[in-house]
Amino acid sequence: MRAPASDLPLVLDEVSLRAGSTAILDRLSLTIAPGAPTLIVGPNGAGKTSLLRLCMGLEPPSSGRVSWGGRTDRAMTRRAILFQRPVMLRRTAAANVAYALAQAGTPRQLRAARVETLLEQVGLSELAQRPARRLSGGEQQRLALARALARDPEILLLDEPTANLDPAATRGVEEIVLSAAGSGIKIVMASHDLGQVRRLAGEVIFLVRGALCEQGPAQAFLDSPATAEAAAFLRGDLVI
Repeated sequence: MRAPASDLPLVLDEVSLRAGSTAILDRLSLTIAPGAPTLIVGPNGAGKTSLLRLCMGLEPPSSGRVSWGGRTDRAMTRRAILFQRPVMLRRTAAANVAYALAQAGTPRQLRAARVETLLEQVGLSELAQRPARRLSGGEQQRLALARALARDPEILLLDEPTANLDPAATRGVEEIVLSAAGSGIKIVMASHDLGQVRRLAGEVIFLVRGALCEQGPAQAFLDSPATAEAAAFLRGDLVI
């Protein structure tokens, strides 16, 4: 059962994140609303992963305010996150999903059917009894998505989930992401792949050196970037 409160919109108000004297994120103000996937792009070191961690509530900002549906508590009942290299438990694919369901509080008597549904959703039904650590990289990422979806999230945060995958595996993950977005889950995803931005994004957040450089519709960003930094990034030039 979903909690009655919503985590959307997700709002960052003058948020900074520092590590000692180093500014990782600098006075970000942005709103992430329901709708099509939001993709976070920018050069390496721009702060994409750190922004996702703040959005998840895994760490507090050094200054500023993060709120979820108007609330500032960091309870994660309606959010899930998937990192670039997820850790597989030493058990079968099905047992990995069952563990995620148990952690999410799904009643024991409902878990078996839910495991079956989730594995079917990510195309792993035939591999349910295979040890998770013997799955291919793409299969492991799909299993990680099933575990994230086991939380029945309203917001699903993804940190470059296809960065280490071949084109076929990438396509499989993207299909699951689009299906989740179509079911009403808000996708917030970091990516370095502009082709992926074209395929998935409704909105783009463009970061440079930890600062918000642009936020807006994906098509406008790709076709008519508003800043010199974005134009250079789209050309493939080095942006530092």
